[in-house]
Amino acid sequence: MDIDGLDDVPGTVSIWYGPVGSAEPWYARAEHVTHYAASTMKIAVLLAAQHAHETGRLDLDTPVPVTDRFASAVGGEFVLARARDDDSAVWERLGHEATLRWLAERMIIRSSNLATNVVLAHLGLAAADAEWRLAGARHSRIERGIEDAPARAAGFTNEVTAADLALLMTAATGADPWVMATLAATEDREDLAKGLPPHARIAHKSGWVTGIRHGAAVVDREGGRRYLLVVCTTTTLPDGAARALLARVAAWSFEQAGA
Repeated sequence: MDIDGLDDVPGTVSIWYGPVGSAEPWYARAEHVTHYAASTMKIAVLLAAQHAHETGRLDLDTPVPVTDRFASAVGGEFVLARARDDDSAVWERLGHEATLRWLAERMIIRSSNLATNVVLAHLGLAAADAEWRLAGARHSRIERGIEDAPARAAGFTNEVTAADLALLMTAATGADPWVMATLAATEDREDLAKGLPPHARIAHKSGWVTGIRHGAAVVDREGGRRYLLVVCTTTTLPDGAARALLARVAAWSFEQAGA
């Protein structure tokens, strides 16, 4: 079992594809190679938020101020600039309040960077990073918030591997149903989801910056097997070509799962 053309991709393509809850994939490629996390780190933040709610450390249904000023991981503050594709619904709450639950949902559903940083400010970086270890991950880490430029300049980063993301998605399947429902409501469908037939059910999170395009998903085949698919790419491909690559891998995975 293999996927044609991956050796010709200019960069690194990592894949973990297999059953939920199993340490043994059906197919894996460069699955322990680290990549910049982009927005896939938000899965760990979502799990940390739910765990904090379960233990009573945070009440996700309590309104909190929505601010664009955050403590840097290296001290001092940074201001999050509004990105062109960031979620306008969260930015409209700037200077007002929103519940942590709503912010955590927007962090996934619309990949809001502002919502992510507000949730992280209440959770703490350590709590989000701890989700990797709780899931059994070995190589991934969360060291800073989104666009924390001082921390980035100091070498602080967020990293993932395909294998670790598979473990994190497995943890999501065993968490409160709200976690999977939130991942299933993700609106971006331009990479893994685009390669699946319309009837396929997918709970997923994508992540992208220049040169990076990742997708981590739990896929349910109608009347068939439930499986995990994680694809991480660090390449020189234009983003449209990277999205098409992930879609092609997803189409292959769906066909293989029904074989």
